[in-house]
Amino acid sequence: MTQPRREVAVGGDRAYTITIGPGLLDDGALLAATLRGGDAFVVSDDAVAPLYLQRVLDALRAARPGLRVGHWTLPAGEASKTLARFGEAIDAIARAGARRDATVYALGGGVVGDLAGFAAAAWMRGVDCVQLPTTLLAMVDSSVGGKTAVDLPQGKNLVGAFHPPRAVLADTATLRTLPARELRAGLAEVVKYGAIIDAAFLDWLDANAAALLAMDDGALAEAIARSCAHKAAIVERDPFEHGERALLNFGHTFGHAIETEQGYGGLIHGEAVAVGMVQAARLSERLGLAGAADTARLRGLLQRFGLPVDPPAGLDTGALLGHMRLDKKAQAGGLRFIVWDGPGRARVQADVPEDAVRAVLEA
Repeated sequence: MTQPRREVAVGGDRAYTITIGPGLLDDGALLAATLRGGDAFVVSDDAVAPLYLQRVLDALRAARPGLRVGHWTLPAGEASKTLARFGEAIDAIARAGARRDATVYALGGGVVGDLAGFAAAAWMRGVDCVQLPTTLLAMVDSSVGGKTAVDLPQGKNLVGAFHPPRAVLADTATLRTLPARELRAGLAEVVKYGAIIDAAFLDWLDANAAALLAMDDGALAEAIARSCAHKAAIVERDPFEHGERALLNFGHTFGHAIETEQGYGGLIHGEAVAVGMVQAARLSERLGLAGAADTARLRGLLQRFGLPVDPPAGLDTGALLGHMRLDKKAQAGGLRFIVWDGPGRARVQADVPEDAVRAVLEA
């Protein structure tokens, strides 16, 4: 039975719709409906492009005869999310002759979405971007909200722009070709929404863990829709991360530090976030905000999804703290973390003592 499409509205000054369901990449009318002008440019990577790029190009051309369509592909992986690759993307868009009313389509996971979105934000001071996420992590997190960026050796996502998409089209059929490791990594971000805002969602995830790991269409659609609805509501209230939106970074300060210290060649993002959430829960314990039972429950759920819950061996504590000091969530007054008072009750905690963080890292 074909799953019905679901829609999640993101409000605010630049409102858009997240459409979730199978077969969206072949729906030329849906793709073309996002166009304002006569130029389309698709950015993908060398893992996703062989599977889906030609289908998207064909669907666009069939729906809009005469459309000028260009494309560019980058090497897959976080190591490609650099200023150098950003420059290559801009050069490719320029060579395609994309005009002011062009639309950039980001076809891939979070790396493609971040880099293509940043290129769209910069080209002619901003052209439309449509996110076509092909990983679970991108569907529930990075494609929604308009945060685009590239990495530096000093840290993740340090150079970028807020550039909300014109639309997000999450074709759940693409998850069939997703490696199992990438599916599990995406589930870490799904768990995050239960941890920060919806304790009942954690119960649902626990009850449906087997179905999600088996890639049951109905369970995945429900998890994606609920995650997107939570993120959409937060982004609508705080589009530029001046307050509540920071809660979406639960686990990320620890996780980003691990990714950076490993040179973006060890744990992938969702795995690092899983470890980071457990460490954030442990920090919450140390600060007297939550109990050990809460940490144990979170740790157990992440383990059910096959995710790592302990940091890789051999990482230097001082180096990790150095990355955290440069993290975007840090402020002049000291380290700032997203902690919790237990499931569904996250908060921003400023001026966290480094000794407490060091103790968690060295535990």
